[in-house]
Parts: sequence; C-alpha cells; structure tokens
Amino acid sequence: MWQVVGHDWVVALLRNGVATERVSHAYLFTGPPHVGKRTLALNLAQALNCEDQEKPCGQCVSCSKISKGVHPDVRVIDRQYQAHLREEASAQQKALRIDTIRTIVEEVSLKPFEGQRKVFIIREAEAMTSEAANCLLKTLEEPPPQAVLLLTASDTRLLLPTIVSRCQVFGLRLVPMKLIERELQSRYGVDQERARFLARLSEGKMGWAIAATQDDTVLGQREERVKQLLALLRMGRIDRLDYAEQLSGQPRLIRAVLELWLGWWRDLLLTRGGCGGMISNVDLRISLEEQARRHDLKEIFRFIKAIRETVRQLEDNVNPRLALEVLMLDLPLSSD
Repeated sequence: MWQVVGHDWVVALLRNGVATERVSHAYLFTGPPHVGKRTLALNLAQALNCEDQEKPCGQCVSCSKISKGVHPDVRVIDRQYQAHLREEASAQQKALRIDTIRTIVEEVSLKPFEGQRKVFIIREAEAMTSEAANCLLKTLEEPPPQAVLLLTASDTRLLLPTIVSRCQVFGLRLVPMKLIERELQSRYGVDQERARFLARLSEGKMGWAIAATQDDTVLGQREERVKQLLALLRMGRIDRLDYAEQLSGQPRLIRAVLELWLGWWRDLLLTRGGCGGMISNVDLRISLEEQARRHDLKEIFRFIKAIRETVRQLEDNVNPRLALEVLMLDLPLSSD
C-alpha cells in the first residue's frame, strides 16, 4: 500500500511502471522539505521488491524490512549514514562527500542479495560535493539493470544538469490543507479540531503534520523558535550577530528556522493586509496582530524577500554565518 498523500498522479505513474516492468534506472523526486519525497522513495523501493501481487503490500518480509531500514538490498544514503560510515559522532556535516557516494558505485554492480532489485536512496542529493556528483554521474551514464537509484532534492536547479537529465523527474507540490486534515483524522486518529490546527500549521507539508501528531516536541520546538524570533526583534545588533554565529554552527537547523520565519512574516503580511483569516499560525493570532501594528507592509515585504534571498544563498553554498549575519542586519527593529 502506497503511504504517500496528495501525490496521486505520481503514484499512478510509478505503480503502472512497476506493474508493466517499465522501471527507469534513476528517479529524482523534488519538492519542499516534509512534502513526501522520502516516503515516496521508500514506497517505490518496497514496490520494486515486494513479494505480493499488489505492490507494495506493506506486509511481506521484504516490505517490512525496508520500512525498518534493515533490507540488505535497499540503502538510504544521507548525512546520518555518512556519519556512521566515517565513524563520526555527528551528522552535522553539510555535504555528501565523494567517499560516501563511492559506496554506491562499489555496490551498484553487485547482484541483489535477497530482493529483486538493489535500490539506493540518496536523500538531499543537492548536498553532494561536485566531486561526489561527478562520481555518481558515471553510474547514471552506465546503469546496471538490477539497480535503481532514487534521488531526492528540494529543487532540480541545485543539481548538475547532467544528473537531472539522466533521471525521471517528479516534482512534488504542497498538499492541500483539507487533504492533510482528513488524513490525520482517518489514518492517525486525530480529532477534527486538532487535525485542522495541525493542517494549518503544516503549510502543505504532510510529513511535518504527521511528525507533530506523533512527537509533542515538534510543537515545542516551534514555540521556542517563535519566541526566539520575537526576542531578536527587540535585540541590538551585537546580540543578533551572536545569534547568527550560533545558528550557523547548526547547519541542519538553519533551514527549519528560516522556514518558520518565512511562515511567520507571511502571516504578518496577511494580518497587516487585513487577511487574518488566511494565516497559518492560528494559535498565535494575538502576537501576530501586535507585531503587525509595529511594522508597515513595505517593511514586512522587504524582510520576506531578505529571508528568501538568504535561503537561495545557502543553497548556493554561501558561507552560512555571513548569510545569516546579513539577514540579522536586515531584521526590522520592534520596540515595545
């Protein structure tokens, strides 16, 4: 059973490809974080190795092993895997290095150990160094018949055009709020009010909504990050630069923080523009109304552009500390 929500057209194409044995040697799934790329890749890996007629069944030995991450023929390559491979204590390393990608090149030509196909899932493929990307390119140019490579990335523009051209590309979009709300109720047993609340907060990211239902710390982290943002508005330049330095040392946290900020300032724009009924942070409406009175539309819009520019720079491998320091200098001042 495919677990992907809101991407029926992609599932239909992949299901048909598996059923007719017309499977590409490489797929690239793109889209925002938490939109379903990893789930889709795992489901396809299950379908390619499923022992049942209805693929993926989710119940057979093969499907169960893949969902648990213990199938010998399905490998997830990401920064956590890299840290384990190099016996490092942390997965904070920003780039996927060439020696990590070489593990694929060395194994891709081997026959499956117990499944029908070997599947390599490369998460956040845009994190590959140029050397790693070129190493992978050689495998994509001469793919072995028994192996399938599944890449995920936020945007095709962050990858080498030669890699993109050798993959079948599927762009995943944000999931409609009503669909997320319905899935949370039917599949995860969330009551209607909470499901509606989490669907609004998710901003179309089903993965985030699911995580929030299963882990209370997700909402706790969001609350802390909003408090930090509001505190920064009242801080001076030195304190803001100190924060930029601290955040730059946590590369995997930067994107989550900037996404939350972008959602907050969009809500400020909506509130200031008289469209408060469309905000995502519905539980923080009072704080949004208070902040909206302190900033005009031009100021809000300018900082939204600054956040987007910072995200773009980070994707282009600009020094994180420098990019965040510039953003902190652009952050409007909000005095009580």
